[in-house]
Amino acid sequence: MKHTKISPHFTLEEFACNDGASYPEEWIDSRLIPLCKNLEVIREAVGKPMIITSAYRTPSWNSKQGGAKKSQHLGGRAVDFYCKDVKPSQIVRILKKLMDEGKITIGGIGLYNGFVHYDIRGSRVLWTSKRKRGQV
Repeated sequence: MKHTKISPHFTLEEFACNDGASYPEEWIDSRLIPLCKNLEVIREAVGKPMIITSAYRTPSWNSKQGGAKKSQHLGGRAVDFYCKDVKPSQIVRILKKLMDEGKITIGGIGLYNGFVHYDIRGSRVLWTSKRKRGQV
């Protein structure tokens, strides 16, 4: 399988939809490259590789996964990920700190059992899988 580098630690193929659809080529420069720049900062701060479990989603795949109707995954601006041996709650604390320090783009942070959601929506929102979304 071809691996197209988008940044030092991420490839285009990691951001494809889990239904087999490729990440839309027309969004690579405007959405994926900025997202990857943020992910590189996060990776450095966490000190561990990131395992992406979900990134771009087609509308049908998003629906099958129970994703929000206006999910940032649909626009190619979001990732769900985990880091081995790092608790998701610890990653969320790091994300909030990086946002506070202006080191990553303001966006959504979701805390789930076993993984974290991060997106570059431009407004700060925090949620957990147990409660409704709210402003941070």
